[in-house]
Amino acid sequence: MLREFLYALKRVKTYALIGESGTGKSFRAKLVAQKYGIEFIVDDGLLIQNNRIMAGHSAKKEKTFMAAVKTALFDNLKIREEVAAKLQDEKFKKILLLGTSEKMVNKIAARLNLPAPSRIIHIEDIASQEDIEKAIRTRKIEGKHVIPVPSIEIRHAYPQIFYDAIRIFKRRRVTETIGSTPQVHEKSVVRPEYSKRGKVIISEAALSQMVIHCVDEYNRDIAIKKIAVKDDKAGYRLVITIDVPYGIQLGGNIHELQQYIIDNIERYTGILIEEVNIIIDKIREEKPYGGI
Repeated sequence: MLREFLYALKRVKTYALIGESGTGKSFRAKLVAQKYGIEFIVDDGLLIQNNRIMAGHSAKKEKTFMAAVKTALFDNLKIREEVAAKLQDEKFKKILLLGTSEKMVNKIAARLNLPAPSRIIHIEDIASQEDIEKAIRTRKIEGKHVIPVPSIEIRHAYPQIFYDAIRIFKRRRVTETIGSTPQVHEKSVVRPEYSKRGKVIISEAALSQMVIHCVDEYNRDIAIKKIAVKDDKAGYRLVITIDVPYGIQLGGNIHELQQYIIDNIERYTGILIEEVNIIIDKIREEKPYGGI
């Protein structure tokens, strides 16, 4: 797209911080940004610069988990265009996207017309396994989430979900003046609306029903024989075994069917489909009309 091309001309570099939900990405985002000299952070639907929310809508405000995922992916056209326009008006060289998988950050980059991430940092690269496990326990037991901006920003924009504030004191390098005050990074702890209502989980049976519906909508002559669903944390992977009638264009139509399934399931559920593998088990010979 034109805007992405313009960013390339301006040599804008996109970074990505990837990790499973609840592993502490938002908690460490500001430190990563400071280390690499990154001016903007995109986290859960928000565009953040220098401790301020510049544009967007927090996914933490959504009342359901599915709606929160859609917000984080900038599924809402109005919010997407608002953030993209704000970025277009700003002069910057580096931006950090937070997500649970490469597919997620690539999708966010594409929707905001940004270059695809050229530097990917995994949470395991910057946090110990002990810290990650502690963050996961806190998320599961207490339902607490972090937004990497000071509490004054969250109290003003999202007072209903504000819970507490965390101040991180970072020591300056020993080469700096003795007696200088340490740097302080304040982060906000929130309780998302959807975490107050419990979890919503999509079962394999429900996903399979969605696949059957998609295939039936796409072409009723395609018969599904088997559906296997695998959740590998980065997203769902589907393996669909089908029979097709003789004469169907296997190349183009099957690839279109793969994309049709991905687009529709992601649109209506907010979950990420990492890949759809289709196995053609049999090509049926259709008898001519009136044949024996």
